[in-house]
Amino acid sequence: MTGTEGPDSGRVELDGSEGEGGGQILRTALSLSLITGRPFRIRRLREKRDPPGLRPQHLACVRGAEALSGGSSEGATVGASEITFTPGPVRAGDYLLEVGTAGSTPLLFQCLVYPLALAGGGQLTLRGGTHLPHSPSYHYVANVWQPVARAYGLPVQLTLPHAGFYPEGAGEIVAEVGPPQEPPLLVELPARGMLREVRVSSFTGGLPFTIAERQSRAAVAALRERGILAEAENRPLPVTRSVGTVTFVLAQFEHTIAGFTALGERGRAAEEVGREAAVALADFMETGGALDEHLADQILLPAALLASGRLGPATPGTTRFTAARITDHLTTHARVVERFLPVHVSVDASGAVEVRPR
Repeated sequence: MTGTEGPDSGRVELDGSEGEGGGQILRTALSLSLITGRPFRIRRLREKRDPPGLRPQHLACVRGAEALSGGSSEGATVGASEITFTPGPVRAGDYLLEVGTAGSTPLLFQCLVYPLALAGGGQLTLRGGTHLPHSPSYHYVANVWQPVARAYGLPVQLTLPHAGFYPEGAGEIVAEVGPPQEPPLLVELPARGMLREVRVSSFTGGLPFTIAERQSRAAVAALRERGILAEAENRPLPVTRSVGTVTFVLAQFEHTIAGFTALGERGRAAEEVGREAAVALADFMETGGALDEHLADQILLPAALLASGRLGPATPGTTRFTAARITDHLTTHARVVERFLPVHVSVDASGAVEVRPR
């Protein structure tokens, strides 16, 4: 990520069209602006996307950052290609935020959880979508991200009062966020180790329970074809006005954990949904990466907080891991992190990633 700081304000200048060029640049910048107290400006925001510019779900992240800190923004309107954000001091406490019908509560949560934790903690109640395309599902965040956050000394407890599916949303997640605990000195995840357990969880919200059963049967069968044994559970999800289904496959390895989500769609067979999640795990196991591509991206921010000393004194404060796939999302995220914090993120084409103090 290229750019220059303002001469007086310490403002970080970012080009929103670089790399992956999506909303991740804005969410990471908001999170790190709240943590460091540094304002930023993004130009050419989501320039390569259709439609380009700020969308309602991104605007919700800006409003959330303003709520946590009393900060201010300029240009934060739907469709805007440039935005400036100036943070205030983040206040510990309880917050209720609406993301909107098709907005992702997990993405808003991951934007705000780190600054809230570093401020002393509190409760985030977020309303909107919980299981949406192109976003981590609630079950991924609760079962994969959450254990990793705890390993970095960030205690978070997540609950799901209501699920929210596309397009209505109307879901809710609640996060109890504690202050940081003692951080690790060094995190090394070069290999995932032996596969210990695979669990298929199949859910329906507002639809016949037989759909969940069909999804899980198909997932278990697809895994068995590939020599992977799995246990399955089928459960209903509480919903308000949205309906949907989801299959989530959780794999516990000797050293790491990985998760794979498939969402139901109108007109799509339940068996296809179950197979999609199962095949995603099978494909991951064909790689040599310790972390799935999504966790590899999501671990960067806590790793950078550790390396910069924001989680407390830690020596050497370095994180090393291998990723199943190096994505543009990961490399773009890494460049934004380096703009705000005194850390260096090295990414090798082989999948090896290191986050260390600069």
